[in-house]
Amino acid sequence: MIKTIMFHKSVLLENSIEGLSIKSNGTYVDVTYGGGGHSIEILKKLSRKGRLIAFDQDIEAESNKINDNRILFIRSNFRYLNKFLKLNNINKVDGILADFGVSSHQLDSKERGFSTRFDGPLDMRMDAKQNLSAASIINKYSIDDLTNLFKKYGELRSSKQLAEIIGVHRSIAPISSTGELIKVVEKRIPNRYLNKTLARIFQSLRIEVNQELDVIKDFLYQTPDSLSKGGRLVCISYHSLEDRLVKRFIRDGKFDGEVKKDFYGNKNLPFKKIGNVQTPSIAEIRKNNRSRSAKLRIAERISLK
Repeated sequence: MIKTIMFHKSVLLENSIEGLSIKSNGTYVDVTYGGGGHSIEILKKLSRKGRLIAFDQDIEAESNKINDNRILFIRSNFRYLNKFLKLNNINKVDGILADFGVSSHQLDSKERGFSTRFDGPLDMRMDAKQNLSAASIINKYSIDDLTNLFKKYGELRSSKQLAEIIGVHRSIAPISSTGELIKVVEKRIPNRYLNKTLARIFQSLRIEVNQELDVIKDFLYQTPDSLSKGGRLVCISYHSLEDRLVKRFIRDGKFDGEVKKDFYGNKNLPFKKIGNVQTPSIAEIRKNNRSRSAKLRIAERISLK
């Protein structure tokens, strides 16, 4: 019997497991283990010969790992997917699942600083061992760099005004907590836009702290080499910046520039899209409001180098 302490409601759980099209004796990768919800369902569909490799850089996720001899837990960022597969003599896998969301457990831990709902340290590090934190960014980045950060990762029109007011306050005293940051910026935000703007400020900081978009790019670039022909890639994203990357990579096998074509003009693509983008049902959103922005995309490996 598989046991684990559930501290996160897995989003689009049935859809993502179905999307993997699991073979009972296959090898699968859950690159965002979190609370283990997706991993548990994958293991249920595997035979004793099946295998699951789970990645997570968060030490709290490691403490919650499943006690099952079919699972190999790797405490690392999933941008190093191929490195660790090779280190463990795994050549190809049959499916890869990635849920790019912040877990409910992380959001509900005020000490982590991910949420606007609690007054906690300006941290936001997925990996507590790294040096860069949200406090470092808020207090040390130039006004121009903060402006660009809020514009690029938060898509905020008021980026410059927000950066400038932060600059004024930090010149008097460092901004060290989420509550202090909210007090600094909320005066410049119309009340009807307050929650949305705060969420985008926090999103910008979290992306920068953890280099989330670069990590997703690095990960996606490795998936064609990791997957066997017919293997499935299943990705769940939560905002347009993430989803745009996944959509482009499935469609073009790259993020920019022209797609390579063969002598006959056919595109040389590693994946084919499986179905259309999927979103949570009304029932799931009612049970878990944090799932409301989720988008699931599925692709299948169609050609090998």
